[in-house]
Amino acid sequence: MNVLYVNHTEVISGAERSLLSLLAGLPDELAPLVACPPGRLSEAVRALGIPTTAIAGTAGSLRLHPLHTPRALAELSLAAAQVRRAAHRHRAEVVHANSIRAGIVLGLAGPMSAAKVVHVRDCLPPGVVSTATLRLIAATATTVIANSQYTADSVRAVAPRAQLEVLHNPVEIERFDPARIDREGARAALGEAGRRAVLLGVVGQLSPWKGQDTAIRALALLCEQGVDAHLLLIGSAKFIARATRFDNRRYLEGLHAQVAAAGLQQRVSWLGERDDVPELVRALDVLLLPSWEEPFGRALIEAMALEVPVIATTVGGPPEIVRDGREGYLAPPREPQAWAQAIRRIVERPDGGRQMGRAGRERVLREFTVAHHVAATIATYERVIARAKA
Repeated sequence: MNVLYVNHTEVISGAERSLLSLLAGLPDELAPLVACPPGRLSEAVRALGIPTTAIAGTAGSLRLHPLHTPRALAELSLAAAQVRRAAHRHRAEVVHANSIRAGIVLGLAGPMSAAKVVHVRDCLPPGVVSTATLRLIAATATTVIANSQYTADSVRAVAPRAQLEVLHNPVEIERFDPARIDREGARAALGEAGRRAVLLGVVGQLSPWKGQDTAIRALALLCEQGVDAHLLLIGSAKFIARATRFDNRRYLEGLHAQVAAAGLQQRVSWLGERDDVPELVRALDVLLLPSWEEPFGRALIEAMALEVPVIATTVGGPPEIVRDGREGYLAPPREPQAWAQAIRRIVERPDGGRQMGRAGRERVLREFTVAHHVAATIATYERVIARAKA
């Protein structure tokens, strides 16, 4: 089976990590080709021994703008022509768009002999452009894959005729294996931060919707209550083009100002993008995911695989992953008091926290392995090929 994968950016974030995990697990009988802009993603794909072909990228937001919108449409149209040619050369039976913007590219590419699969990993804000985008994808894709039931419901709300399947993201259980990481050594490598009684962490891009500001406020409350806590912020403000939805650069400046105003400079570590995420997460007492809205929450399954208890937002896909009181707790976004209370419930009962960690690992092994994800994806391909032929 020949499959062309399409990604709209060379930046590696959650969607791209999921794609790389899928590509690494594909069986030999499937012949992949990845179409993406030159850069980090194409390098990572080639490191897996998988060929790539260059297409135009875009950072365009799904908001109307007199300058950015025409530019984004031009970029998407160019990418559509390039993808159409690549699919023809590769004799693709399936073209798999890895994001909403890549799905727009497939929609603009017009009819193809290949079946079209669009992976929707985000919940778009309400608006005319968002609605039109999802309807375009639903009308032109053979099947839409959603990374959670929550995401699927958001698509169905504006495109009720969409052919939808839900497929949760995977985690590399060998890489995120607690048995291979010395937890005490991982904490010691963090210096003073690792010597704190309670080590918290948020893994994700620095962007307003990810809610790092809530984690900082919860940390301040804990410190006021006499808890010796420290927060690791793992990630960067990677999407900083003017056309993006949020002003992530300004948000980062605001986070630094917030930490300074609370006097927490010695209790917050800004770690940026890291290659040793498994070691950093394994060192934590609790992983936090305080997003306003989270389509899935990859950091959750990574922490669960490492037997680290989690606290996740109640809004979005996380309630499909975390059972409140089993693998961790669920807390409402933007309510730091609730997050501080949930943290204390875990750290004040160490045996309970360890039990949550073990339950998390067991859940991941049952439902979130790469092997499970690959098998489910290939089964989807077989169905969409049959549907396209019909």
